[in-house]
Amino acid sequence: MFIDLGAAEPADERVASLRAELEREARDHVSAYSAPAEKPRKTSFAPISNVSMHALARRGMSSREMRDYLRGREFEAGAVDDEVERLESVALLDDVALGETLVRTLRDRKGLGRSALTAELRRRQLDSTAIEIAMEGLDDDELEKALEIAHKRAAQLRSYDTDTATRRLSAFLQRKGYSGSVVSTAVKQALAPSGGPVFR
Repeated sequence: MFIDLGAAEPADERVASLRAELEREARDHVSAYSAPAEKPRKTSFAPISNVSMHALARRGMSSREMRDYLRGREFEAGAVDDEVERLESVALLDDVALGETLVRTLRDRKGLGRSALTAELRRRQLDSTAIEIAMEGLDDDELEKALEIAHKRAAQLRSYDTDTATRRLSAFLQRKGYSGSVVSTAVKQALAPSGGPVFR
């Protein structure tokens, strides 16, 4: 399931959409196990489901984040586990999809490197398997992304001497989470006379 972190859809519409999806799933479950002569039962949601759907309407969450959130709302542990399991079964909680979306979004919007991305995925309480899958293929464009950022930043360092510009650009890329070797290569290329600004 793709989770759009920047979704423009109003929260009320997202809640309604999530509610409709869960109602369909519940009806299918009821009809699969009901006797033929039995009338379909009207589905109503427990308070815990309303809380979880409102939370998901605001932003994508990992399973652990949802579990902690619901426990913080003082629902019983058993009810929390059941709700998280139900949300996972209908793909409203999907740690792998969330991880892939976060990596793509944070790389594109903030230009974060591998270590910063990994730290963010851990902060969002994704397990090691989901993190590993989300980070697959990242090394292929790590240097390319660092170079792109370094060239943009180098243009803002025109007023500094070469040593100061090198120091500042290196620190900037390190804060973004790029490794030492990637930072070194990107800084050298971005500040090279042919590829970067002219320094004093």
